[in-house]
Amino acid sequence: MIGTVFRSEDVPVEDRFDYWRELTNRTVAPCDLSSDYAADFWAEQRLIELGPVKVWPASFVSARFRRTPKLVRQSDPDEYHLSLILGGEMGLDHVGRTDTYGPRDLWISDTSKPCEVGPSDDQDRMVITGVGVEFPKTLLSASPDRVRPLLGKHLPGREGAGALLTGFLTGLNREADALQPSVAPRLGDILADLLAAWFAEMLGTEADLPPETRQRALTEGIRAFIRRNLRDPALTPPVIAAAHHISVSYLHRLFQAEGVTVAAAIRHQRLERARHDLADPALCTVPVYEIAAGWGFTHPSVFSRAFRAAYGIPPADYRHHAHAQGRVQDHAQAPPLAA
Repeated sequence: MIGTVFRSEDVPVEDRFDYWRELTNRTVAPCDLSSDYAADFWAEQRLIELGPVKVWPASFVSARFRRTPKLVRQSDPDEYHLSLILGGEMGLDHVGRTDTYGPRDLWISDTSKPCEVGPSDDQDRMVITGVGVEFPKTLLSASPDRVRPLLGKHLPGREGAGALLTGFLTGLNREADALQPSVAPRLGDILADLLAAWFAEMLGTEADLPPETRQRALTEGIRAFIRRNLRDPALTPPVIAAAHHISVSYLHRLFQAEGVTVAAAIRHQRLERARHDLADPALCTVPVYEIAAGWGFTHPSVFSRAFRAAYGIPPADYRHHAHAQGRVQDHAQAPPLAA
């Protein structure tokens, strides 16, 4: 698991909001936090520290964040804050701009300037889900004056570098329990490159990016393309290279720099998806060969050999053990039968 997790259920009811408010103010630039539901507050939040970048996926009932001029004067970490909304709706008032944000929307705010974030006045109790990112201004080559026009605006997150960035953040949130702390430095490098590429795209300064940043952002884009097309048995290096307007030899060099071949990267992801499906009780009646075919393996024997080489056990045996273990756990958690 990567990151530390807070769940309000682990705290006495009367202390939940105060505890979360203190935790949040240690994570982001200090704010005045309030909620109409403080007496019955609910929140879940994870803090993932990736070098100089902090990522905090969170879900919480309606709350309001106010960063006042006084708080700015008292404490300014000189950072940018990025918000990706995944569920619910939040309003933002920052640098003279006021707008409302919903699922898949992005905004940037500057800790050196007052800001207010919260629900509309007429909203009932609502659960807000999203991902916050705090990063130092020095991470970007662009000056604060260049970035200022982007503050408090709806920013692109559905195409180009924005799509890569939102895909990375949602994937990080989804896979956090399975990731090991040892990968944090590399994930931090990737996220820093994606942020730099996203800002450069919005500001029209891509040519100013260091070559290694452009290369890593391109590699992450290729990996995202592979993830989206794993089910296609025609997913091959020539297809991938053509989709990204690069040569096949350059594609291979990108992956060799990370110590893996393109074919191995595709095979690993397909095997992981197939392994997940084999362990899923809802798919217990689906034949092994159909699951394999669904993830791009056209020959059952090839899938079986690859699965055994990767996990040390044939796929059918893995499914049997996974389901048996699930039944044992379900039985152990079941309440005793009434006498």
